[in-house]
Amino acid sequence: MPMKSKAQRRKFAELLVTGKITPDVYERWNRETGSAKLPERVRPKPKRRRKTTRKTKRTKRKSR
Repeated sequence: MPMKSKAQRRKFAELLVTGKITPDVYERWNRETGSAKLPERVRPKPKRRRKTTRKTKRTKRKSR
């Protein structure tokens, strides 16, 4: 899975330096990302609001 932002790339480099991930893992992620122009940070997409359905009045049935 490629990296999504510059911040994520820096975080993985930091994990590599501290020894929490292997160089192979970092290289694989970096290779998949390639030279793509990445944004500084990625924000989650805003949640879509559900359309509310209009409630209609129910008519009462005539009793027999």
